Amino acid sequence: MRSAAEAVAYARKLHELVQWINICDGNMQEGSFRCDVNVSVRRKGDSKLGTRREIKNLNSFRFMQQAIEYETRWQIETLEDGGKIEQATVLFNPDTGETRAMRSKEEANDYRYFPDPDLLPLSITEEEIAAIRAELPELPADMKARFEQEYQLSAYDAGALTGSRALADYFTATLAAFGGEAKLAANWVMGSVSAKLNEEDRPLADAPVSPVLLAGLLKRIADNTISSKIAKEVFEAMWAGEGDADGVIERKGLKQVTDSGAIEAIVDEVLAANAAMVEEFRAGKEKAFNALVGQAMKASKGKANPAQVNEILKRKLTS
Repeated sequence: MRSAAEAVAYARKLHELVQWINICDGNMQEGSFRCDVNVSVRRKGDSKLGTRREIKNLNSFRFMQQAIEYETRWQIETLEDGGKIEQATVLFNPDTGETRAMRSKEEANDYRYFPDPDLLPLSITEEEIAAIRAELPELPADMKARFEQEYQLSAYDAGALTGSRALADYFTATLAAFGGEAKLAANWVMGSVSAKLNEEDRPLADAPVSPVLLAGLLKRIADNTISSKIAKEVFEAMWAGEGDADGVIERKGLKQVTDSGAIEAIVDEVLAANAAMVEEFRAGKEKAFNALVGQAMKASKGKANPAQVNEILKRKLTS
């Protein structure tokens, strides 16, 4: 690896992988996952890297980036000043942003490697390897590619959804219960669900809105029972433990108005009350149209179907 950014990217992928296959919780602060980094430099044109120094026990990716960048600069400056790099184990001090030598190791035998007499030889057969491989879950890169191909999601969306095993499982469970458009499910999982989790600093496992409950809300958006705007209000109520989408919609009277006659009556009232805006639109000011749509939605308390409002309003203004 040739840069701090590349090393950190590798470590992040490894961190993601050990959590994904459930062999480690990945908690860096508690020591479940730590990083050691060997850093060495070479002059431009040289084929061989110089003496390495090993940075031990880095417990965050931010510290890893800072430690590599500082150590690289220190080695370059030392060599340019005529100094010599001694092989050593070093620690990173996040308070000062500097590395410092902990102990020197000039030769491999200084590490005192020796066979442990209490550890028996371990033999793993090809059959055992095949059995373990067969039990492995779909890995993140494979799942990301499948989400892009099967669900027609963008690379960004697929990457975000497979950023953790928990989020990927939540999305697939939501989509399975919803049975509708993957993009809509992805937007809500990455949007409202993730935002509430971040806001309350809680893990996905503790989310009060389960995949099945979220799927129920998505169904009501898809069948035009509620608008996307009203859906956010319903979601907040669901998150607060007020029941499923159908119950919240019924109890709060949030069902979307789709009756053309009712919407037309609202539009007529808005046009009559906003003659100046009507004239502005007919004079070529497109922003006036959006303002009239807003007035119509306000008059319906957000319940009118936005597409129908747009269609009826446009028809009346241009006829």
